[in-house]
Amino acid sequence: MDLRASERSQQLQNDLLAFMDSHIYVNESTYDDQLRESGDPHSTPPIMDELKQEAHRRGLWNLFLPDGEWGPGLTNLEYAPIAEITGRSVALAPEALNCSAPDTGNMEILAMFGTADQKKEWLVPLLEGRIRSCFAMTEPEVASSDANNIECSIVRDGDSYVINGHKWWTSGSLDHRCRLAILMGKTDPSAPTHRQQSMILVPLDTPGVNVVRNLTVFGYVDPGGHGEVRFTDVRVPASNLLGEEGSGFAISQARLGPGRIHHCMRSLGMAERALELMCRRALARQPFGKPLAEQGVVQKWIAESRMEIEQARLLVLKAASLMDEEGNRAARNEISAIKVVVPKVASKVVDRAIQTHGAGGLCEDFPLARMYAFLRTLRIADGPDEVHERAVARRELNKYSEARGAN
Repeated sequence: MDLRASERSQQLQNDLLAFMDSHIYVNESTYDDQLRESGDPHSTPPIMDELKQEAHRRGLWNLFLPDGEWGPGLTNLEYAPIAEITGRSVALAPEALNCSAPDTGNMEILAMFGTADQKKEWLVPLLEGRIRSCFAMTEPEVASSDANNIECSIVRDGDSYVINGHKWWTSGSLDHRCRLAILMGKTDPSAPTHRQQSMILVPLDTPGVNVVRNLTVFGYVDPGGHGEVRFTDVRVPASNLLGEEGSGFAISQARLGPGRIHHCMRSLGMAERALELMCRRALARQPFGKPLAEQGVVQKWIAESRMEIEQARLLVLKAASLMDEEGNRAARNEISAIKVVVPKVASKVVDRAIQTHGAGGLCEDFPLARMYAFLRTLRIADGPDEVHERAVARRELNKYSEARGAN
């Protein structure tokens, strides 16, 4: 297994690093100031449009999409280190490159399962960065870690489907540019378990769609928002069905595999920046007559952080390589593993960086507190740790159960 970056991936990494230095880091405060001055936490600061134009001009656009029609057509392994770099400024860089969730996952499944008309109406404007989208799956009334529990109904009525349901954590739904929700619900509750669900395209301006409120994350307001959304007698054309009836679960699995690679590598980018901030702070602060960097406990934090990041990165790259070479199913154990390992590792690194910064690490003067909130969220988003650990354990036990049966 060769985990080295290809020539085109390395070139794009170099180009992206230059863009980060010249445009991203220097505009982080500008972005925050413009967002604050707007008085609307879900507005788009003007600097973002400028960054998008510059990224597009430099060829740093839609790098996540394997289809080469709209971007360079990178493999998972080629894109992984690029995603890591964007994670160093997670509020700006992914969106500037049109590589931010939930749009990336939505674009992937539209590209894979959408009809020609669906692609023309929704995929093209998403790929061009003219609109945003959201993904409506999680529900407050059920344990949504088990997608089979979803209660939202999608009922065929002539040439239409009628949708009734209650969703929350519909990320991106409060962004003023959000035009589309991809919704998962049940079309046939009597079908076999994994054939009950379907996905359907719901324009957000459809009558009956009500974004009730935004949900904060540890008190932070995400610009795109995490909406609680009610769908009441929402009627959309039957042609809005994504794929076929009963394919929703399979589509969701196709969506989550690459998405977890992206999330994990962006998380490692955050961890790398946190480690950098920790080292700089340790060298600059001198309590009790000597730099923090000379304290044994701080040196231990730095050493452990470096070793843990390297280990986690190798596991993610292995998962990406397996997906490329053998498919998502062959890599499912590794995909589950990275979803558990990486947010834990990144959270530990950020936590150490916060401790090194003292009270400064708790406030908005440094990005660490927001990083910590984001990373802690990832231990629940896209399936809680325990669900993935259960999956890994079952597959591990199956090896020995099958061996025993053979004997």
